[in-house]
Amino acid sequence: MSFFVCSTPVFAVPGFDDKEIRIAAWGPQTGPAAAWGSVARGPSVLASLINDEGGIHGRKIKHFVRDDMYNPAQTKVVVKELVEKEGIFAFVCGTGSAGGLAVKDYLAEHKVIWVGPATSIKEYVFPVQPYLFSIYPLYEDESSILTKYVVEKMKIKEIGVIYQNDPYGKNGLDGVRQRLSKLNMKPVAEIPVESTEKDLSSHILKLKNAGAKAVVMWVNPTTGVILVKTAATIGYKPQWLSSNTLSDFALMNKISGGLWEGVITGAFMLPPDSNDPRIVRYRNAMKKYTPEERPGLFYFAGILFTEPLIDALKRVGKNLSTEAALKALNSTKNFQGIGPKVNWTAKQHQGTDSIQIWQCGPGGSTIVLQDWTANELATWKKK
Repeated sequence: MSFFVCSTPVFAVPGFDDKEIRIAAWGPQTGPAAAWGSVARGPSVLASLINDEGGIHGRKIKHFVRDDMYNPAQTKVVVKELVEKEGIFAFVCGTGSAGGLAVKDYLAEHKVIWVGPATSIKEYVFPVQPYLFSIYPLYEDESSILTKYVVEKMKIKEIGVIYQNDPYGKNGLDGVRQRLSKLNMKPVAEIPVESTEKDLSSHILKLKNAGAKAVVMWVNPTTGVILVKTAATIGYKPQWLSSNTLSDFALMNKISGGLWEGVITGAFMLPPDSNDPRIVRYRNAMKKYTPEERPGLFYFAGILFTEPLIDALKRVGKNLSTEAALKALNSTKNFQGIGPKVNWTAKQHQGTDSIQIWQCGPGGSTIVLQDWTANELATWKKK
């Protein structure tokens, strides 16, 4: 994998020339969400595969990565630098709801395409953002599906929610409320948490005292680990549930000291230890191009978020332009890489609302509890 130094001037043709197409990703390589950092690095292995095959209609993919430290102010800095000094054709991934909201209008103003944000909030797709194409389900849909599972399949009715106090966490909370309202229920506790908080003992006591037998947590990896560890110290053992953002079980089980076993999450791609030929191909490519990387879910997520852009660029042909790429993206129909089928039109940039449901098994293994499931309560489908 390569990290490129910004030393070149603004390109005359933004984002590409006859020899290359420049794509980029930002993500927290350091800070409280550093465990998500490999998402931004994932596209590099896909770029290497494509380049060794001759590129896309003769153009090689050049992939840039920048660390925004999960800080929206820094997201603005690195995105501006990439756009104005490197000349970027399209962004992929982009971890962090707050960071994404801080730059989405800037990208649109500069007519820079953004495919596959590594987060999924309503503000990205409603109303439709012409240059922004979301791939995986809205957090509201995901948490609604998870809540339905825990109530109907596990017969647990006392549900608490602890959510990051930002658009990411609040969208997750909305989905729990949506589902429970449909069932004439309410959460027994709704507790916000800041991403930088370290002492969560009072939060855990509130959940325990509220009688929460299942807890939906919509938080970053560091916070998630602190929660399960803190609960364990007082013998509090609810059924933990989480977004797909904490579904890298090998990693989460390791950093939690084995306490992640039993946690149920949403999932938006094939398991990284799958024998599916698509996953095997990428695992083999990682051994060749990025042997220093772990073949975990977060790294594969970076590939997943980039696949539809590559598909669209191939369909564009030799005469590349931003307008041609937008046209191709808007005609994406039933594209399937290592995630769910993705569909986009000019009027609809929410790619899917389907998730799988996984549980962390022994040693960080993956147990698939439920196959692809859509949210029948999805409000965006009624818009």
